[in-house]
Amino acid sequence: MVTLEHSQEVTKFMATQTVKPTVQIGDEVREMNDAEFAQYEIDQAANKAAAQAQADKATAKQAVLDRLGITADEAALLLG
Repeated sequence: MVTLEHSQEVTKFMATQTVKPTVQIGDEVREMNDAEFAQYEIDQAANKAAAQAQADKATAKQAVLDRLGITADEAALLLG
């Protein structure tokens, strides 16, 4: 029989475990090894930073357009 205390212990244990994504090479599907997972985390952080930089750039661009009182299409006409 599973008790509430046992269930809470299992939940605490599961919260401390890192679940690594799986990779497929040919027909083999396996969990990433430590080196692959480290690179995966680096790539995820870089992707998140790039997305944030792109969003920041778009926000800054829109702020300039708002200050000038023109639309992006009007700016393209002026610059093109």
